[in-house]
Amino acid sequence: MQLDKTPSSLHSLLRSRKRRELKIWDGEEEEEDEMLIVEPKPRRVFHLTEEKSARISLKCAPFFIAFWAVLYLAIVRTQITNLPKPLYRADEHSNPESFIAERAEITLINLTSIGPRVVGSIANEVTAIKFLLNEIGKIRKEASDFFEFEVEIQEATGNYVHWSMINMYQSIQNVIIKISAKNSNSENYVLINSHYDTVPTSPGAGDDGSMVAIMLEVMRVISKSKGPLEHPIVFLFNGAEENPLQASHAFITQHKWAKNCKALINLDAAGNGGREILFQSGPQHPWLMKYYRQVSHPFATCSAEEIFQAGLIPSDTDFRIFRDFGGVPGYDMAFITNGYVYHTEHDKVNVLPKGSLQHTGDNVLTLAKCLANAQELNDSSQHSEGHVVFFDFLGSFMIFYTESVGIILNIIVCLIAIIAIGLSLYLMAVDSAISLKSMLSSFAASFAVQVATLVAAGGLAFLNALFIDAIGSAMSWYSQKWIFMGLYFCPLFFAMGFLPACYLSKSRKGKLYLGFHIQLLMHSHCLFLIVVTIVLTCFGIRSAYMLMMAVLFYALALIINLITKCYRSVYWFALIMTVCQILPFLYYTSLTHIIYDAMVPMAGRSGSSSNPEIFMCGIAIFFTILFAGFIISLLQFFQKARVLFTTFLIVALVFIIIALTPLGFPYKDKTASQRHALIHAHRIIHDADKTIRVKESGIYVFPQDRNVKILNEHIESIGQRHTVSDYCDKEMFCGMPFYNHRWYKARDFSFWIPIEEDPHIPDEPPILNLLSSNQFTDPFKTNYEFELSGPDHMTIFIGVKGQGRILDWSFNDTMIRENWEPPYFIYFSWGTNRAALKFTILVEKTAETLNKPILEIGIGGHWTHNEKSRPRKYQQFVNSLPDYSTLTDWVATYESWIF
Repeated sequence: MQLDKTPSSLHSLLRSRKRRELKIWDGEEEEEDEMLIVEPKPRRVFHLTEEKSARISLKCAPFFIAFWAVLYLAIVRTQITNLPKPLYRADEHSNPESFIAERAEITLINLTSIGPRVVGSIANEVTAIKFLLNEIGKIRKEASDFFEFEVEIQEATGNYVHWSMINMYQSIQNVIIKISAKNSNSENYVLINSHYDTVPTSPGAGDDGSMVAIMLEVMRVISKSKGPLEHPIVFLFNGAEENPLQASHAFITQHKWAKNCKALINLDAAGNGGREILFQSGPQHPWLMKYYRQVSHPFATCSAEEIFQAGLIPSDTDFRIFRDFGGVPGYDMAFITNGYVYHTEHDKVNVLPKGSLQHTGDNVLTLAKCLANAQELNDSSQHSEGHVVFFDFLGSFMIFYTESVGIILNIIVCLIAIIAIGLSLYLMAVDSAISLKSMLSSFAASFAVQVATLVAAGGLAFLNALFIDAIGSAMSWYSQKWIFMGLYFCPLFFAMGFLPACYLSKSRKGKLYLGFHIQLLMHSHCLFLIVVTIVLTCFGIRSAYMLMMAVLFYALALIINLITKCYRSVYWFALIMTVCQILPFLYYTSLTHIIYDAMVPMAGRSGSSSNPEIFMCGIAIFFTILFAGFIISLLQFFQKARVLFTTFLIVALVFIIIALTPLGFPYKDKTASQRHALIHAHRIIHDADKTIRVKESGIYVFPQDRNVKILNEHIESIGQRHTVSDYCDKEMFCGMPFYNHRWYKARDFSFWIPIEEDPHIPDEPPILNLLSSNQFTDPFKTNYEFELSGPDHMTIFIGVKGQGRILDWSFNDTMIRENWEPPYFIYFSWGTNRAALKFTILVEKTAETLNKPILEIGIGGHWTHNEKSRPRKYQQFVNSLPDYSTLTDWVATYESWIF
């Protein structure tokens, strides 16, 4: 057939060829009528090649996926587990001003050989103090003449409100050393803090013996040098952090050096080993990051700060006390790896790598020197400029900027991305010979599809989490984190790819080529990230920087494609996008790995009230949207894309089956134990007429994780289980010896098992004496004076029965002054002096209660560190616990009266 060579005929030929190309889908071509369509008004159209609609062979897909897997395994995993080479004492001659990890390890071995160091115990109040003074004495002998030492042992008494309870302490101790250059007259000090006390049963190698050893080695290195040291350094070894946070409160509110401390380095641990993370900084002092940037091994993110301060981590640190009660800005740093052994008997030196000591020691030594010579300490208030956005990149370098700069940066990047997307839409419309209105309509449809896809993907993952929990297979990933990949990430990959692939198959008869359709989906994902970035920025969430980074690198790739016109080619567009996704992929996957490293062990101590499957699933959804959102779209360029994405669903189903089998059992002996907290308690409850209404012994079970049902069989062997909250309607604070306010919050998930055996009380139980009850001229007011003696850990519960109220007392007045609703929770501990606690309570009665007892007081006594002597049946119960269990238990009493 002869063709007319006129422009109109040529245009008709191109239109015919274009319609044939649109039928190419999944590598197959459909037949189409060869009839040419002649349009009366031809438009100028870019000459599109077949490559625009061609798909990449499915055989290449495994290599594409393997590329990202290799990036993660070869770079991310290697970087995360990489620790510096530890220095030994033999290296000291060639490294005279360096931190020596071997020396710190020897110090740690000697400290942990003391055993658990609980407040009030001989180990904590005597032996540990002697150990520290001995080590400090050695350091002083080796110190240069450039420095002078001041050593003090603080013994303090005080109180403050800690969350929903009053935290009282008596005669707790701190060991404090101030090192200053002899030629210095600075009154501005650097404070470095760690704690040497531990929880019951734990030798505390990670928490916090490692940091004590690091502080001693840093002190030794600095004291042997010749400076410079413009500002003195105060080393605070605090003896009551686990109580909680009492010794730091004692120092910052009472010690003579406290008011001079202008910057802080707080060292703690929520694990044992790995790299220490800087998870809180400031607040309001961005200049601190200028010095942190100089450390050898940066590891920090403000996202961890926001997670921690949102209360998503079941821990607290002394940093909050120094910040809230002293206004001291600084750094809060902690080990987070291997949290399985945290607060257990497995927290030992043999699981702590020397490289971890070297990593932290190098960083703390650098920070100590920098801060001790920082000009900002001369007037730190002048440098308070708001919050700071900070993060490291794979431990190589730090990026930080103020929150105000972050807001501007987020907005600028989002605007640039929007402009780039707009330009891309215009050029695709021109190249496709369609109107801009039609292009915008297609983009709107793609955006709706992408948002629906993300919602569906998240919903599918959440349904999976609920299903896993409902069938009793929660925490199958606890000791095997690789199960996460199949359990949550693969369903997300499937849904995020399969639904758009279905949409693309339905759109094949449109005027846009396949490559442009995929680009619209990627633009839609970017627009979604832009919207979320702006929303988070408006709410002042600094972690918006993570989404901004995803937008930034996509915008960069898009701009390169537009400038080079590579957006017209499937292969070049995909290649440029792939290259520009490498850096964000490395960052997001490293952050994902770090968060799971920290949060998975915490699921073993977050209590049975929370569903860890939901939380872990939420993490997977958030980071999958970031690191895989664009990569999943790139997979659409491969043939048989729906088959490819279905493979992820098959893998997910296989992992669900694994979670249901013994392969998905959560726990392992010593390395990933299931925690149990038990109290063998005796409780007595008196009526108003002083008669005893309740007198029984039992076992209080405070669940540590979701799988508390594992204990059911063992519990049935000793008695009948009752939920603690069943007692709460009848008794003040349920009539139970709660150890702290967290125990009360978990009352709906805790258990009381009455047994016949009474606990072996190591010492006299708490004794509460009413010294006097004096009426004022006002007959409705009575002032009660009491005296309380007992073990070094006690809880005091105070309430009123019927009508009446407490007007005043000798405790911290916050609860009374702010009209908190009774009953009230008071935690009390003493260190070296067991003198009886005297307190007064002023009660106002009504006419109806004038001649009736209404003041109710309950006293809980806890012997947390005494040598255990368990009765036979209780010992049999303890022995019956599985090998993968780790137990914290002690003896307690509870007794209440009405006055």
